[in-house]
Amino acid sequence: MGLVRLSALLSTGMTLLLVGAPAGAIPRLDLSSYPKPAAGDRRWVIQLPGVLRPSADAVMSSNPADWRVQLIVGQMALVDCNRQVFGGKLRPVKPAQKGGPVIYRVTDVGSLASTRMACPPDQSRRSAFVPMAGQPFVVPYNASRPIVVDAPRPLELRWRLWKAESQERPASLQ
Repeated sequence: MGLVRLSALLSTGMTLLLVGAPAGAIPRLDLSSYPKPAAGDRRWVIQLPGVLRPSADAVMSSNPADWRVQLIVGQMALVDCNRQVFGGKLRPVKPAQKGGPVIYRVTDVGSLASTRMACPPDQSRRSAFVPMAGQPFVVPYNASRPIVVDAPRPLELRWRLWKAESQERPASLQ
């Protein structure tokens, strides 16, 4: 059993050392404790990394308790110069038992609407991701549990990580 050195594995330039370990696939998440998605829904799963690179910005907090994950539900659509939007609701589904897994579910999805301005004649239609309207949906960062979202077709899920500043500022008393 020799050392197998795999360089250029990570963009950070780190090197991974494997000691006689057989190559294999990354194990799938065990979602057996989660209820099955409703008929016609697709399940989207986000497994957050447990360790992230420290931010190059010293102002940003390195504590995951200060981080949040924004869930962005949307759909691919053929768009022009107008603004497209659709409505819907993203809600947590209460677990069957205390401490059980939380699933987020998209409901009340409306049809795609658009402003109706005239577009320049030289501008062609293009395929783009149209996010669901409404306030951003933000959940706490928790690397020990996946984020599971059930959404009807043709919706998709994207996500964005938000980090807070480490400095707190006093508010003024009025």
